[in-house]
Amino acid sequence: MADIQELERIASQVRRDIIRQVYLCQSGHPGGSLGNADLLTALYFEVMENDPSFNMEGKGEDIFLLSNGHISPVFYSVLAHRGYFPVKELATFRQINSRVQGHPTTHEGLPGIRIASGSLGQGPSVACGMALAKRMNGDDKTIFVLTGDGEQQEGQIWEAALFAPHNKLENLVLIIDDNGQQIDGPTEDVLKLGSFEDKYKAFGWDIMHMDGNNMAETVKVLKEAQAKRNGKPTCIVMKTAMGKGVDFMEGTHHWHGKAPSEEQTKVALAQLEETLGDFPA
Repeated sequence: MADIQELERIASQVRRDIIRQVYLCQSGHPGGSLGNADLLTALYFEVMENDPSFNMEGKGEDIFLLSNGHISPVFYSVLAHRGYFPVKELATFRQINSRVQGHPTTHEGLPGIRIASGSLGQGPSVACGMALAKRMNGDDKTIFVLTGDGEQQEGQIWEAALFAPHNKLENLVLIIDDNGQQIDGPTEDVLKLGSFEDKYKAFGWDIMHMDGNNMAETVKVLKEAQAKRNGKPTCIVMKTAMGKGVDFMEGTHHWHGKAPSEEQTKVALAQLEETLGDFPA
């Protein structure tokens, strides 16, 4: 069991990895990746029971699904540091024939990846199927799925939102990254989303809130959600800052899918402590 300070140190390295992955190939999505470094670090290093030796079925394990697959740099970094595959592979991000592609897929056989994601809106439906399968198999572990707030504009999201309470999927935890930004601008300008709490509560979900950039709070809320077994799925509305940890990237959609220059990369890395060692470029 890691303490909060150690988790924060891991998250700092993850943020460095994100910047360097996107810079080296001059392509990718740093903003949401930086914002979710604390969440994925908390899940894989503290909250979930997960096995880096990896099998696709995940029997007896908690499972995480990344629905908004474009934030793959954070996912790859956390999986690598958790021991799913060599950290040095992060240097091949988005390269031809690499296992760490721009959007995660199962085709490359990368350990830790259970679904192809990036076509927005599909993750919660897959999570519903996995949660139902675990219950049918007598497996009491939890399915966690992360979605973006802009992703809530996809219609398939709301099919899953109906399905989960109807089937009493109490082993399902949906996390909405409520950072207020998407590729074309603030979510309020692109397509108003209203109250996630009111919407999901009306569908029959339990609602929780957390600051996804506060490690102690993130761990606490995730563990509480994991322990719930009250006949309802859980929706966590999580506040984060897009670009968290790099001052010129924070809170703006401009870094949703943009690679930093060499000088910007130097400035960003100067703000992020190297704790576990940078992967070789």
